[in-house]
Amino acid sequence: MLQIKIKGRELFDESKNEFIDVKDQTLQLEHSLVSISKWESKWHKPFLSKDPRTMEESLDYIRCMTINKNVDPLIYQYCIDPQTMAEINAYIDDPSTATWFNDKDQHKSREIITSEVIYYSMTALNIPFECEKWHLNRLLTLIRVCSIKSQPQKKMSKRDVMSRNRSLNAMRRARSGSKG
Repeated sequence: MLQIKIKGRELFDESKNEFIDVKDQTLQLEHSLVSISKWESKWHKPFLSKDPRTMEESLDYIRCMTINKNVDPLIYQYCIDPQTMAEINAYIDDPSTATWFNDKDQHKSREIITSEVIYYSMTALNIPFECEKWHLNRLLTLIRVCSIKSQPQKKMSKRDVMSRNRSLNAMRRARSGSKG
């Protein structure tokens, strides 16, 4: 979870001809499957898309990530500056895990990933729904690890088997003092 302080400001409402005071607030943000589900249900498009989001969509995602109550809606529209947006984007991009993958053999899937696809993966891999509140990147890493670990082991090629056997035989000869 990210806690971020947003500095309020004074705004002028031309329609009512009055000033509005937006108070400083601390947002508690959670980049999670729950957040993208809320966002996708409103915007009817996948959050995990290569297509860029508009500023309105990005600000609305921050609203969807907000888990504390009683936040003045004007905070999202008028008080999030570029520096704050950069800090929020850094949090969204954080891998939130020590796990990494060697992607040289990984083929990029063209499947469109939506919140429902992620929920399906969780169900298929017996990942409990409590994980829906994890940082999204951590959850996606867990899904990928579970998927990899549940696949049958690949058979070794003849060359790899012969190389492994030569290595084992050399170790055994060295241990027994044989020259063989």
